[in-house]
Amino acid sequence: MSIRRFTALGTASQVPNTRRNQHGSFLKWDNEGFLFDPGEGTQRQMIFAGVTATDITKIFITHFHGDHCLGLSSILQRLSLDRVPHTVQIYFPASGAHFFENIKGVASYYDVAFLEPHPIEGENCVVYEDNQLIITAKRLSHTIETFGYRIEEKESVNMDQKALTLIGIKGPLVGELKAKGQVFYKGKVIRLKDVSIHKKGQSFAFVLDTRMCDAAIALAQNVDVLVTESTFLEKDADKAEAHGHLTALQAGKLASEAHATTLLLTHFSQRYGPNQDFASEAKAVHPNVIQMEDGNQFELPLLRRKEV
Repeated sequence: MSIRRFTALGTASQVPNTRRNQHGSFLKWDNEGFLFDPGEGTQRQMIFAGVTATDITKIFITHFHGDHCLGLSSILQRLSLDRVPHTVQIYFPASGAHFFENIKGVASYYDVAFLEPHPIEGENCVVYEDNQLIITAKRLSHTIETFGYRIEEKESVNMDQKALTLIGIKGPLVGELKAKGQVFYKGKVIRLKDVSIHKKGQSFAFVLDTRMCDAAIALAQNVDVLVTESTFLEKDADKAEAHGHLTALQAGKLASEAHATTLLLTHFSQRYGPNQDFASEAKAVHPNVIQMEDGNQFELPLLRRKEV
């Protein structure tokens, strides 16, 4: 059964508090498991959330500030301890490659994990693609080099068997129709779009840490789910700008300008205490906002098929 579920492992920025662990996020996407920015304590948070090391297939690091990467060392060691049998791909800014090597070798352990590092260079690039997914990274506006990520399912076309039966097309003609986009049958041109059902691909964007910028909007453009930071409240917009972050209101504006369907807020500053309402600011400009708490999960919505 297909499962697409986002789990907030930790929702604090910089330091934890009594309610929030340092940042960590996990996205289950069918047979893939994407771990984003594991801060300190992420391994323990995974246990609470029922996420195992074996579930992880790819790790994405936005940047090498400690609250986004210091939990990576324990995750890498856990991959070895649990003898995870598959290769885990790790994506991170190339400018921080020395930090990655330091984190990987911070302690002595029996290293048997299959790791495939992918340092990212350039403003905008496709970091992964197969016949179902395309994953893009774009450079954001923070105080050090930082990338946001967009995961997008490719659109698919399924044949409408009822329509094919009514026309009488079957066998090799169906394959020809798929390959060429149209066929000539019984004196008529039959177009693929007349006998097929179009399935829109699902999309997800992860945008931490950044000021408002064109790259953030591009990553979030028309996504079904946008996960972004909400470090500050609008009254501290000057601090957000100085430190390369978003306010809750700016996060809402980002989702609104990009026409994202659902906005999930995370990465909250400890300066406001553990019970601060960030969502109300974002809801002033975007209707679908959820303020994530540690352990919260969000099921990505099922997409309806649409005719071509």
